[in-house]
Amino acid sequence: MSLRQRINRPGAGAGAGGPHMPEAEAYNIIPINNILAQHPAMLSTEVRAAMAAQTIVGDLPQNRYAPPRQRNHDILDWLGSFFGFQTDNVRNQREHLVMLLANYQMRLPAPPDVIDLLHPSVPRKLCKKLVKNYNSWCAYLGRRSNVHLSDKDPRRDLLYSGLYLLIWGEAANLRFVPEALCYIFHYMAWELNRILDGTLDPTAGPATMGENGYLTKVVTPLYDIIKAEVGASRNGSAPHSAWRNYDDFNEYFWTRKVFKRLGWPLNLSGRFFAPPKSPSRVGKTGFVEQRSFWNIYRSFDRVWVMLFLYFQAALIVAWQGHTWPWDNLRDRDNQVKVLTIFITWAALRLLQAILDAGTQYSLVSRENPLLTLRMVLKVVVAAGWTIAFSVLYARMWDQHDRDRRWSVAAEQRIVNFLEAAAVFVIPEAVAVVLFIIPWLRNLLEKTNWRIFYALTWWFQSRTFVGRGLREGLVDNIKYSLFWILLLLAKFSFSYILQIRPMVAPTKAIFKIDRVDYHWHEFFTHTNRFAVVILWVPVVLVYLMDIQIWYAIFSSLAGALVGLFSHLGEIRSVEQLRLRFQFFASAMQFNLMPEEQLFETRHSLRSKFRDAVHRLKLRYGFGRPYRTIEANEVEAKRFALIWNEIILMFREEDIISDREVELLEIPPDLWEIRVIRWPCLLLCNELLLALGQAKELVASDRSHWRRICQNEYRRCAVIEAYDSVRYLLLKIIRDGTTEHKIIEGLFQCYEDAMQAGQFTVEYKLPVLPIIHSNFITLLELMLNPKKDLTKVINILQTLYDIVLRDFPANDKRTAEVKQIGFKRSTTGLLFEHVIELPGDDDAVFYRQVRRLHTILTYRDSMNDVPKNPEARRRIAFFSNSLFMNMPRAPRVEKMNAFSVLTPYYSEEVIFAKEQLRSENEDGISILFYLQKIYADDWANFLERMKREGMVSEDEIWEGKLRDLRLWASYRGQTLARTVRGMMYYYKALNMLTYLDSASEIDIRDGTRELASLGTYRYEVNNVYGFPDPVKPSTRSLNRASSSVASLYKGNEYGNALMKFTYVVTCQIYGSQKAKKDARADEILYLMKNNEALRVAYIDEKPIGLDQVEYCSVLVKYDQQLGREVEIYRIKLPGPVKIGEGKPENQNHAIIFTRGDAVQTIDMNQDNYFEEALKMRNLLEEYNYMHGSRKPTLLGVREHVFTGSVSSLASFMSAQESSFVTLGQRVLANPLKVRMHYGHPDVFDRLWFITRGGVSKASRVINISEDIFAGFNCTLRGGNVTHHEYIQVGKGRDVGLNQISMFEAKVASGNGEQTLSRDVYRLGHRLDFFRMLSVFYTTIGFYFNTMMVVLTVYAFVWGRLYLSLSGLEAAIKGSADSTNNTALATVLNQQFIIQLGIFTALPMIIENALEHGFLTAVWDFLTMQFQLASVFYTFSMGTKTHYYGRTILHGGAKYRATGRGFVVEHKKFAENYRLYARSHFIKAIELGVILTVYASHSVIAKDTFVYIVMTLLSWFLVVSWIMAPFAFNPSGFDWLKTVYDFEDFMNWIWFHGGVFCKAEESWEVWWYEEQDHLRNTGLWGKLLEIVLDLRYFVFQYGIVYQLKIANGSTSIAVYLLSWICVILGFGAFILMWFARDRYAAKEHIYYRAVQAFVIILTTLIIIILLKFTSFEIIDIFTSMLAFIPTGWGLISIAQVIRPFIESTVVWDTVVAVARLYDIMFGTVVMAPVALLSWLPGFQEMQTRILFNEAFSRGLQISRILTGKKPDVI
Repeated sequence: MSLRQRINRPGAGAGAGGPHMPEAEAYNIIPINNILAQHPAMLSTEVRAAMAAQTIVGDLPQNRYAPPRQRNHDILDWLGSFFGFQTDNVRNQREHLVMLLANYQMRLPAPPDVIDLLHPSVPRKLCKKLVKNYNSWCAYLGRRSNVHLSDKDPRRDLLYSGLYLLIWGEAANLRFVPEALCYIFHYMAWELNRILDGTLDPTAGPATMGENGYLTKVVTPLYDIIKAEVGASRNGSAPHSAWRNYDDFNEYFWTRKVFKRLGWPLNLSGRFFAPPKSPSRVGKTGFVEQRSFWNIYRSFDRVWVMLFLYFQAALIVAWQGHTWPWDNLRDRDNQVKVLTIFITWAALRLLQAILDAGTQYSLVSRENPLLTLRMVLKVVVAAGWTIAFSVLYARMWDQHDRDRRWSVAAEQRIVNFLEAAAVFVIPEAVAVVLFIIPWLRNLLEKTNWRIFYALTWWFQSRTFVGRGLREGLVDNIKYSLFWILLLLAKFSFSYILQIRPMVAPTKAIFKIDRVDYHWHEFFTHTNRFAVVILWVPVVLVYLMDIQIWYAIFSSLAGALVGLFSHLGEIRSVEQLRLRFQFFASAMQFNLMPEEQLFETRHSLRSKFRDAVHRLKLRYGFGRPYRTIEANEVEAKRFALIWNEIILMFREEDIISDREVELLEIPPDLWEIRVIRWPCLLLCNELLLALGQAKELVASDRSHWRRICQNEYRRCAVIEAYDSVRYLLLKIIRDGTTEHKIIEGLFQCYEDAMQAGQFTVEYKLPVLPIIHSNFITLLELMLNPKKDLTKVINILQTLYDIVLRDFPANDKRTAEVKQIGFKRSTTGLLFEHVIELPGDDDAVFYRQVRRLHTILTYRDSMNDVPKNPEARRRIAFFSNSLFMNMPRAPRVEKMNAFSVLTPYYSEEVIFAKEQLRSENEDGISILFYLQKIYADDWANFLERMKREGMVSEDEIWEGKLRDLRLWASYRGQTLARTVRGMMYYYKALNMLTYLDSASEIDIRDGTRELASLGTYRYEVNNVYGFPDPVKPSTRSLNRASSSVASLYKGNEYGNALMKFTYVVTCQIYGSQKAKKDARADEILYLMKNNEALRVAYIDEKPIGLDQVEYCSVLVKYDQQLGREVEIYRIKLPGPVKIGEGKPENQNHAIIFTRGDAVQTIDMNQDNYFEEALKMRNLLEEYNYMHGSRKPTLLGVREHVFTGSVSSLASFMSAQESSFVTLGQRVLANPLKVRMHYGHPDVFDRLWFITRGGVSKASRVINISEDIFAGFNCTLRGGNVTHHEYIQVGKGRDVGLNQISMFEAKVASGNGEQTLSRDVYRLGHRLDFFRMLSVFYTTIGFYFNTMMVVLTVYAFVWGRLYLSLSGLEAAIKGSADSTNNTALATVLNQQFIIQLGIFTALPMIIENALEHGFLTAVWDFLTMQFQLASVFYTFSMGTKTHYYGRTILHGGAKYRATGRGFVVEHKKFAENYRLYARSHFIKAIELGVILTVYASHSVIAKDTFVYIVMTLLSWFLVVSWIMAPFAFNPSGFDWLKTVYDFEDFMNWIWFHGGVFCKAEESWEVWWYEEQDHLRNTGLWGKLLEIVLDLRYFVFQYGIVYQLKIANGSTSIAVYLLSWICVILGFGAFILMWFARDRYAAKEHIYYRAVQAFVIILTTLIIIILLKFTSFEIIDIFTSMLAFIPTGWGLISIAQVIRPFIESTVVWDTVVAVARLYDIMFGTVVMAPVALLSWLPGFQEMQTRILFNEAFSRGLQISRILTGKKPDVI
């Protein structure tokens, strides 16, 4: 407890007029119902003013059906009584409204004249923000707004605000339908106006009046129809076009007819409420999501038009063969041919029109005839333009051919064509003009005049969103320049290295007139098909390589923006030393309130002064920023903040006690005249000064000038001198002769220094001798066994030195001796006058240790702190203080905010059993953490011993809770997230104190802290001396030494007003009912974090088959000592009818408070030092970023899981580059940053009135977060990115976890491709922003898939050429292998496949923040650790799930576990995960490459074959071996043997009804076909077409068999099918015999086996004797028939509904099992070989855990389980 009087901190039951408060009166943050409560927030005049404003209800009409008004009846109660809102909804929104109003009042530039009254502008401003979207909606629909604001009746502002909040607070799932809320508010506000005007029939009342009337009459009917539609989706497996999602319901309210159809009260008998199966129901609205790859073209047609037209034009120009395009264009013929791009352009428009009609036909109805008309007209007009251009083009050439030259008539026809083209491009020209004048485009789109609707009707449907999205002119220039330069580079590269080199080989192939085919050729002129095969890979790479160019340009742009943002200027301790002396000024400037420094805010003058001030801080200009002496309040404030940060580091166990002493800024003690820098900065400085004194002969002035050249050296010298003086006078009893002697000696020294004669009167070379003796004195004092005799002896020695050796002349020697003669004659000097403080004087000995460090430390201390996480955080925080950020307001004037964390059933705190239990490798979580975080573990043990633990054996008993928390804080647990977010609360408390503390408070506070000492036991044995002190005397209270001990009480009120943390634990209620340990741990977190609130869904049975659902908010009451319920709001039904996570967020968002909300996931962390900058970040809302103020603030993330393994480091590096450089570029200059998850900060009021912080429609919104960004952009919001603040983030660390995460993200992008949001962004944004959106969202995944398709096209094309004989013919006349375009394709495939375009942003960002050499070394290290294998494997994951989702659906949430991954994954598990996505595809490519090597004429040249196929082989090896290379003990021989046995058991286990895929192959096989059962007709047809490729093997290879004898007859292929039929027949016979005879009549089964074997042998012998058959044909034919069998199985799976009931299906299942056995054996073979070879296991372990090895991780001991004696 501090020495000053404190105000009690808020307790949950405080202020009820007694020590206990009834549970019914429990409050959330402010006890609004008790104005006399002793609560810190209630002392605020703003809160009282807000509460008073709500209670003015005296003359409002009385509800005749409601009970009489209570004494504290207010506006919210009045609204609740009239409109039927729930009581707890009213209570919740009452506090919500009070806090909003109070915070708005606090932020007024000047306080109101009457401080207890609400300023009129406050409710008006709030009301306008809440109803802004409603007013826009009314204007859009041509309706008059029912919000009638009046200066005469300011209560209307509060009534409208309260009404909207009450509607929103009880809307449940309808909050995802924002315009439906506008509709409800529209009529309720109309009723409110009539009540206020007295025109409402008093006998009728509002439509919702009555108990829970709003819930039962409005919310429930709408909820029920939404739920019914979701039910019709068959858990999301039905086509999106078959049911209405949230967006469909919302867009129904974008039509004017909604008022007539729904009416008020709601017309429940209308078509809108018809059940899903009703033929008269309302169908899809606004957009129809269709599964097709055509969506990529349809949404971003402008991208493909650009690419196709340029390719056509470039090919025409390059066809002439000249080097440069302008040489080719000199010919008029070529000029005319280029005009064919207009025909193509018109045809592409026709394609777009057909796609629009084909996908959106479901929207056509009698109710929207204009849509039907537009669809038809667009097709007709586009077809007309295509025909017109074709006719005009033909007429040009017809005239030319007749005149045999370009005559005047022919030229006139060219002019006619160009005139038509000019008309054709008029819309594009208009778009360019409007792009140049963006404000005009915005004005036209936002204006609700019907004339503009008519003008734009042709081009796009009228929608409420997607209007006025153009950015300002400066931003336009920036992102346009980015894309213009990029496209210039791309198109130049494509022309020179892709298109032009292919012209000559193409012409040569066309000239081939004779081909010796190796098979039966059905068509003539197949050399044209050979041209197509050669061009396909080139075209595919041409279409996707903008992605590569984007990676290059974005990296360079990101580096440039980062440099101007001053990122990475402080990277190391050495750079920290250079800037540290400016920290106090920087912290004062950035983190302290602006009002304390300047009088005006946001003016041009203040901005200019801020810029000048930042320059001074950043570069040390100006005298005030070079030295900060100890008596300055600025330095004391800085010391308080810095020390609090260091203490938080110690609490987190990332630094040791010793490092705390080296890092902290000590208090102003011992009468030291300079600022006391951390020991970290003063290391070796005194010794350097002593060396200078010893070696240099110079005057006092010269010596001092040299010392003062280094600020730290100057301070070290002065502090050492002052400390020595104070120490000697302290330990020598005052009033004694010896005390006077010491005073006299120092007076002599100071006189000499003042006279400038110190170097003359004293021998400076003697100083090192004095220095060494004084060090001995300090060590004697620090020894727990203090020997006074030795202390006296060393003091006498020092006295003799300064008496005899130190003076330089006789005069000074005489003066010194004269001082010495004053000593007492009772004994030896110093014998009876030494009084050393006792061991309990911790402050004294702390200063002694500091002095000892200053005097002795010779190292640079570049390794302090030792922990790399502590070093990183210090460096980032230090660097951020010199970055550009808004000035911080006072805490009371900052924007209030909330943090929202969704939680389901993840780990809260690790249990004892979890920490101790071992996996199959003998590894426990605790042992793993001890090795990974060895520094943290040592610091934790040190802390526990300081707090009373005698031996480490006690940790499982007395310190178990601390141990569990220590482990949990290093995992991805809820406890870690809560601790991190609660740093906001701590930071706000401290900042509030510093805001209000006067200079006297600061000075007295620092002295008080100094008198209390440190928060920990003073470590007397840091020098290795024995420690006899008992543990019970060691511990001091942590709170007694932090800034918290200085608080006056109001800090807590301000912090609670500004910060709320809600964890939405969806199933917390059921966890409590089941006595789940997680519920107890959540309660523990609430108990220890007073600002923490928990929201959950309570399910209460109210009948036989009925359940009541409620949103409940609870907290822990500190006075009652238990959990109390605050609010209980009844819901219309189950919350989860859409995607789980956004529904979980949505139900709890009503309990958040403030102007902003930060969404934080369960895998995140926060840091105290970063929390200090939160109010700076929130100030960004007041600044223009481009043409708008921000609505969504992007925040930088640090991935903290990168140190676990090399695999984790790859994922961490990839993720880090995206969340830093990637998002930096998206925000500036591209202006297309969206919301990619967490921890972005939302403008809360803006978002809650526009649909919330995510979207929740089933399946389509599975990547729920990014849709918040889409929604924000489409609704005119502005998303920014800020890197002066960071939040921690965990990522998946095992390959299986990573793959499941990437599968989820890829599937989510597949669903995004189908969505209306992406379509509207593709059409409503300008051309360059549209490019940015495409290549940074779905385009990235599509182009990744294109890379894999390029590999397929290349290898299949080569296989076709070699097997058909075309390759030999081409090689003879046009060598296609020696070609620049082919080399370019292979090189670009190499760039993508090896992840270089992914790695480039990592390298650039790493170079920016850590230095170029570090970046290069890290990149090379990653390559040695097989990063390219990982990225190639990851490419396969993205491709598989993205493509399958678009084609068939099947996107779903995949829980990755977020746990620690060190255990070995079994082969069966890896096979289940990767068989379809990687293994089978890799085997297919491997077979193709093998066949190609056997039959290609080019493959005879080994070098050429290697060059052409190396990268394809690399992909094959990566896709097969990556799951084992990144699997701990992946090449352990015994584990490989056991894994294969487990795999075979899994294959043959048939399972049962409740069997899981992990137990039975058959269950897994059926699950793998789920996507085929749910896909549509087109999906099934395309799947069959793709499966037909397997039959090409058989067709091509059978003609290569010796038995074919060179025949190319079709009979050879037909006869080969006899072999297929015989093979299947033999299998069916064996399968039938096994089922019939294997169990009871085994002899018959053996007989059948023998018969089949003998018959097969006889056939082979006959073929060998009478045909050209050779043994090699057996193995060659396997390459033909095995793919055929797989193709048949794949097609059978597609047509399963037709054959499942027949005996054929059983055969398919049996054959499929054999194929999976074969595939598993093929995959396992190389693994087994590498496992058998010596050394591979050790090499794999080294590669996988190399980063951990470099930090001392003993992975070999972990993986073998050879654990030492560990706790």
